[in-house]
Amino acid sequence: MLMINITAAIFAIIIIALLYVSISNHHKERKGLEVIFQGAFFQLARSIQIYLQKTKKKQGASWRPSVVCVSKNTFNRPKPFELITWISYRYGFATYIHLIEGYYSRSTCKQSNEELTKLIQLSDIEESNVYVDTLISPSYTSAIAQIIQLPSVSGMESNMALFEYEQGNSKEICRIIDNYSLVKAGSFDVCIYANSQKAINFRQGIHVWIKPTDSENANLMILISYIILGHPDWKKGFIKIFSLCREEEKQQVWDQIIKLIGEGRLPISRRNIEIITLEANVNPKTLINERSVNAGLTLIGFREEMIRQYGEKLFEGYEQIGNIVFVNANKYKEII
Repeated sequence: MLMINITAAIFAIIIIALLYVSISNHHKERKGLEVIFQGAFFQLARSIQIYLQKTKKKQGASWRPSVVCVSKNTFNRPKPFELITWISYRYGFATYIHLIEGYYSRSTCKQSNEELTKLIQLSDIEESNVYVDTLISPSYTSAIAQIIQLPSVSGMESNMALFEYEQGNSKEICRIIDNYSLVKAGSFDVCIYANSQKAINFRQGIHVWIKPTDSENANLMILISYIILGHPDWKKGFIKIFSLCREEEKQQVWDQIIKLIGEGRLPISRRNIEIITLEANVNPKTLINERSVNAGLTLIGFREEMIRQYGEKLFEGYEQIGNIVFVNANKYKEII
């Protein structure tokens, strides 16, 4: 403008400056370019969510976790929040709901706003991609019924539910068992996080235990461990797979795993795979306790009928291990 007509250019700049000062004084609450970009981002996010919703039926075999977790113990047991932070870092989506048990009122609404602020601060500290919110609900069951119907932050339906309990707390694990069928009715993958007093030692890696009953769980556990390992916290960690099988199946199981490694679908070193013969007089829990006592995180599969058969005892007997994630897949996941 200055090169074309310097007088007109200066005059235009003066007019723009006067307009800016006038509008800024008239709308003092709207200062800052961030307001303009915020509105644009809201519209962009809205358009993306609507697009994803319309195209969800066209999705193929590709799978990525969209996990939702509800807990009232967020601030004294933050490990489940860390777990979904790892899962959502690169490949997945996560929604964390802090539960306030009670009825909606002026006081609980105030509490909800205060704790949401704390949640956002926690998310900033963890440098998390997790969407956080609070929920006021009269019971744990009603809270679960609500959160499993919520769309994830991606705009898509959630496909994985995460429960959490303190190891040794039978009351908490019984509460999870009571609500397990409610979540499975929605065709969710289920993860149950057993909190331990032990700190997570990232250098000791992630141990994945595959039992003969884990035909559907195995690939999901491997995928979850691979996704978690992509987080910077685990940059010096590794994945180790333990496969329990009968003697006559040992070579077949080994060939299957080696095939996945050879095709590049399983980024695990051969030396981190151990095939263990399952003997009739040996309890698998004994083997897991012996080999994973120092693991940073241990993944163990379970099936729905095992909950009906064993109840809370299914999750007991792992006192020597640190933090455990029990995994139940809704259906078989292909590693591609």
